[in-house]
Amino acid sequence: MATPEQNTPRILVIEDDRTLNGQITGLLEAQGYQTFPCFEGEGGLMSALGQRFDLILLDVLLPRLNGFELLSRLRKTHQTPVMMLTACGAEEERIRGYRGGADDYLPKPFNFTELVLRIEALLRRTRGANDQRVDPDRLQVGELAMERPGVTVAFAGTPVTLTQIQFRLLWILARQQGEVLSKPYLYQVVLEREFSRYDRSLDMHLSRVRRKLVEAGMAPDRLQTVHGKGYCFL
Repeated sequence: MATPEQNTPRILVIEDDRTLNGQITGLLEAQGYQTFPCFEGEGGLMSALGQRFDLILLDVLLPRLNGFELLSRLRKTHQTPVMMLTACGAEEERIRGYRGGADDYLPKPFNFTELVLRIEALLRRTRGANDQRVDPDRLQVGELAMERPGVTVAFAGTPVTLTQIQFRLLWILARQQGEVLSKPYLYQVVLEREFSRYDRSLDMHLSRVRRKLVEAGMAPDRLQTVHGKGYCFL
């Protein structure tokens, strides 16, 4: 039988900015993860090849060996999930990362809450039941009550009927009340596809969720669209 420590995800953080590396590892340790910091590419690759990790957070601009080359070498023998972190926000950089075998891609500067949520989502896909950080079955945020079994929602006691996608969108926003979650992240975890600036699907779903909740008595500004950033439940 696996011990609790064996079931705790191990995350290798390869980031040469020591301040940011310390912030990330401290944040993740506070969430209950085991973290292993590394500050340059060659050492990071050696650690990734020589030890078992559940996830690697990989910066692109690293000394001695850049993130793309590190990923290329890693993928020859290992399929450890990799989330790339980079200040290069260009579309071609993101595509290059995915083509090289990255599982996710988060441009800097990023929201630390979103980083944790993306890690949780990626670990759920790759570890399944072995990940101890799973969502609860019930969520209560003020007058909003949600239950995953049966996909039931009520506001101030009034039932609200949502589709599976609408429920998933509201659940994620309500669980991170007060945090602005980006459209690329929500496309990935709600619609399960890559974000496109020309795709209005998520806007449509959010508008319908807001309308249904307002009809049940919620103030319209509780569910907000933050221009240029994403969505937020207040």
